[in-house]
Amino acid sequence: MNKYTKIDTIFERDENGSKKLIEGKYKDETIEYLRNCEWICTEKIDGTNIGIVWDGHKVSFQGRTEKSNIPAHLVNKLNELFGGTVNEELFEQVFGEKEIILFGEGYGYKIQNGGNYIKDDCSFILFDVYIPSQDLWLKRDAIENIAKTFNIDCVPIILKGTLQDAVDYVKAKPKSTIGIADMEGLVCKPAIDMLDRTGKRLIVKVKVCDFE
Repeated sequence: MNKYTKIDTIFERDENGSKKLIEGKYKDETIEYLRNCEWICTEKIDGTNIGIVWDGHKVSFQGRTEKSNIPAHLVNKLNELFGGTVNEELFEQVFGEKEIILFGEGYGYKIQNGGNYIKDDCSFILFDVYIPSQDLWLKRDAIENIAKTFNIDCVPIILKGTLQDAVDYVKAKPKSTIGIADMEGLVCKPAIDMLDRTGKRLIVKVKVCDFE
């Protein structure tokens, strides 16, 4: 099973009881070094991590871990969006026999705080696409094109700027671009995909609740 990248916060937490983030004290030296570069920040959706797996022959669904149970009503929605002969033929047409994983968030009714996104239904929104055989994450334009091909939503870009811009944005407690929910936060990647010296992908989250 190919799990999605673990996304850390940008700052360390106070270890003396408050557990609050210590602004300016970065968890990762590479992130700190790149803090003033351009980062692409998309909305973080409050739902459950889902992978749509095309193994070259058939489609299957996975949760965040092998033990994750995907809610039945979400499974029904995923089958509606990606199941059946037509979608299978589309996967084959677009990707051939190459394994690929569409990573996204299952969200909506009875999923986390999703009732404020969709009152009486659920859905899937795409945020990343991974090719295991090449250990390759696709660029944003390719992700958007795949979303259009399968007629699904893609997480919106909220801002392009420094990490401080992202922090300032979430401190204003913005509303989500979806439904009537408050925004959970941002997920930020460098404008040019990068790895740190250990080979870890550079991606961080900036959550509203961490700055309240």
